[in-house]
Amino acid sequence: MALPDPRHALDVKTLEMLVCPLTKTRLTLSGDKTELISVAGRLAFPISRGVPLLSLDEARSIDPDELKRLTAPQL
Repeated sequence: MALPDPRHALDVKTLEMLVCPLTKTRLTLSGDKTELISVAGRLAFPISRGVPLLSLDEARSIDPDELKRLTAPQL
């Protein structure tokens, strides 16, 4: 498996500034680091090549069980 390109990593400082476009609440990085999760909005926003796509058109709805799985830390 190829290592991810470090140029496409989401910066922690950037993550701290981002909010959900719908609820205006903080976003959480998914355990696999491929999506930003809005717990309040139950939405998942994809991250493409290190760029969060924070459009409601790009977001997908997530159910409560999946929300728990996505926000759980990966071991």
